[in-house]
Amino acid sequence: MDDVTLRALCFLEEAQAGGAAQVLVAAESALRTPTGDICDGPAAMHFARVVALTRLGDLRGAVTAADLMLAAADREHSVGWRSCALSLRAIRRLRLGDLDIREHDIVAVLRDLVTAETALLAGEPDPVIAGNAHTGIAIGYAQLRLYELAEPQFQAAYESTCQASYPDNGNRAMWLCNLAESNLMWALELYQVGQVAEAEQHLTVAEEHAVRAAAEASGPKAEVWRHLGLLFAASARAEGRDPTGAADDIPRYIAQLQAFGVPAQQAEVLLCRPFHAVALNRCGRLDEALRVIEEAVVDLSPDVAWLVSAALHRTHAVLLARNGSRDAGPGLTYGDALAELLWRQRHRWLHAAVSMQSYDVLRWQHEQAERAARTDPLTGVANRRGLDNFLRKLADPGTVDDDRVAVLTLDIDCFKRINDSQGHAAGDDVLRAVAKALTTSVRKGDFVARLGGDEFVAILPGADCAAAEQVALRAVDAVSGLTPWRTGVSVGVASGTAHALGVSLADADRAMYAAKRAGGNQVSRCHVAS
Repeated sequence: MDDVTLRALCFLEEAQAGGAAQVLVAAESALRTPTGDICDGPAAMHFARVVALTRLGDLRGAVTAADLMLAAADREHSVGWRSCALSLRAIRRLRLGDLDIREHDIVAVLRDLVTAETALLAGEPDPVIAGNAHTGIAIGYAQLRLYELAEPQFQAAYESTCQASYPDNGNRAMWLCNLAESNLMWALELYQVGQVAEAEQHLTVAEEHAVRAAAEASGPKAEVWRHLGLLFAASARAEGRDPTGAADDIPRYIAQLQAFGVPAQQAEVLLCRPFHAVALNRCGRLDEALRVIEEAVVDLSPDVAWLVSAALHRTHAVLLARNGSRDAGPGLTYGDALAELLWRQRHRWLHAAVSMQSYDVLRWQHEQAERAARTDPLTGVANRRGLDNFLRKLADPGTVDDDRVAVLTLDIDCFKRINDSQGHAAGDDVLRAVAKALTTSVRKGDFVARLGGDEFVAILPGADCAAAEQVALRAVDAVSGLTPWRTGVSVGVASGTAHALGVSLADADRAMYAAKRAGGNQVSRCHVAS
């Protein structure tokens, strides 16, 4: 993890801990550092800015900030930050839609979440960025109650913490708690639509994740995660084999969390209140169950997830009915009918999301196949087919602002000697190293390909021979410094118009052979008047 990412993640924690205003100022200052324009800063700092704006209640500003983060991620070619930007935008769009029906656009939200998921198919090498990306997608799906899609994303986030390079910051237990919480929510909704057997299966899964979270808790807030895991595990037992133990354990773990500063109104705590009431009722303590659920209803705040609120009110109505209240019946009937409608809506969203996923995966696989057909598998640069495709596009009118295009052809000196004396594996290593040296020597927007054997070519749109020669000299120096091999490269340089690239390639090839005849490890420049 680089220093910018580390600093941004520190900002993220600070914003979530109540310092959003200070984080916003610091993040915007860091974003302006490169050019003075906030748009040009790194994606990691845009991430911190999105979170700060959200914490400050500026959801529209957060959506705009997510757009800037997406542009920065694309500039950096970071699939992880791209995925984060898309899921951040989706979640904030969803919240805006909850507050203002004119902003409600479930298709746009699902599109962002699915695209964020597809982006990660290419692989994010930084496990911390990958973990945040998977978590963002999971949270978005969870808020839509698409538990089937959220669960594998939380699991992937957890698996990212198992890599040796991942810092010991408590995220492992956090994501196991997320898995437990998601299954508890899933069970609550299944109970509301009468699918009891399926609900009990998810409670079993929730308990397994929660027990693991308690066992694997670490980092500066280890005790908070441990007790939250124990609370979720106790809640999962309320409807199962141990209602008596759950009835005693749930309030004990809530009290311990409150001692750590977790408020009674926090969503994770309120989620467990229906299970506490159910456990008390199953133990024959109906009066206590009613008192617990009534206190929880009083603690409800407007921003609590509606499913938690619905579960609390439904549990309250069920207990009132069991206590002989005639008024509870109509409320239960209405609530159950509404729950059934919302369950059907959930399945429509799930079908739409799965259809989008299938289409995106097929498209990604097609793009990968096309890319593979144009890429040299050994070095990772373009092959001859990729070069031909690039040259065709370059010859199209209006493709380049400057009609001139420079060409480099490069041949590895004494490559046969390396193959004969050190073996073909060493030769392959040299080819990969030279390809990397060449791609790091060219300018942004230039094109590198392997023609075959030990010969490479670079196309430099808009460059003249002087600029191309500087690139060629950088490549010669880079290859000369490669160890443990003692080798060099001969480079030919030519320049011409975009419509006469065939001539320029032939001129560069002749210049490259001239460099080789002159002893190699040097640049030869061919002047053409085309």
